[in-house]
Amino acid sequence: MIYPDLREEFSNWIEKVRGKLVHNQNLGEITWFRTGGAAQLFFLPADEDDLKLFLKNLPQEIKVTIIGLGSNLLVRDGGLEGVVIRLPVKGFAGLEILPDHKVRVGAAMPDIRFAQAMAKAGVDGFTFYRGIPGGIGGALYMNAGCYGTETKQRLISLSGITRSGEMIELSNQDMAYEYRKSHGPKGMIFTSATYQGFAGDMGKLEEEMAQITSTREDSQPTRHKTGGSTFKNPPGQSSWKLIDQAGCRGLTIGKAQVSEKHCNFLLNLGGASAHDLELLGETVRNRVRENSGVDLVWEIRRMGNFEPGKEIHQFLDGEVFAA
Repeated sequence: MIYPDLREEFSNWIEKVRGKLVHNQNLGEITWFRTGGAAQLFFLPADEDDLKLFLKNLPQEIKVTIIGLGSNLLVRDGGLEGVVIRLPVKGFAGLEILPDHKVRVGAAMPDIRFAQAMAKAGVDGFTFYRGIPGGIGGALYMNAGCYGTETKQRLISLSGITRSGEMIELSNQDMAYEYRKSHGPKGMIFTSATYQGFAGDMGKLEEEMAQITSTREDSQPTRHKTGGSTFKNPPGQSSWKLIDQAGCRGLTIGKAQVSEKHCNFLLNLGGASAHDLELLGETVRNRVRENSGVDLVWEIRRMGNFEPGKEIHQFLDGEVFAA
């Protein structure tokens, strides 16, 4: 879908913006699935002041969507209207080690790089981020975690900018974290966070991360076009086991496939559309429901508009998912 250029509506203030603005940016070039439609206006702010200026001037009726590294994201083929904001590493990936093993980190910092930096600094508590293929902003949004540790167990506070362009700070408690979910202010863009670590040994921390890397590569399709874990684990159960028991390992629709290596991962085999991937996910949900009575919940964020005539229904026969 080709969207009209929003920049023409902002001519009285857009020249003050220092960051990069792209009309109809193909988001398939950014997401790890390597598929999806365009962003009507894509914005890479230069820094926090630039982001505040942009949001303060942007009319409230314009929809704003924030994306991170694109590792846990499926953008539908019809794309996203309004403004899509992505925080670039330059300007939003600072790292400052504070007294008492506290650390402040920018939201654009990749989780893996953060874990590596903490290990080199001898700060323990963050090796679990070595197993999460995303950025700190996404981890704050969805309470990312693995290997027994979640973001909420380390977070002290976070800073962000509201839809109206105001900088605010929130505590861990303000986020009301749940499993892979948060309840912070709607529309807030996280820009940095302060964490609590503890003393550790660099050598031991690096060994622990090497083990996490080895475990991931042995058990997950890390070298494929994928979005990470597709569905949340139901209480007391494993999604991959439910998917396997429903006979979905290796299931293929178009150029999308349920991974044979780890069946809670969907793969773009090359040329898959977002429709292929989402339809495959709903087919899996339907078969798991029929086999075990469990309703799997998507962990991957799906957003944007469907192409006309290619809407996806929940469990194949329910309501059409909201765009």
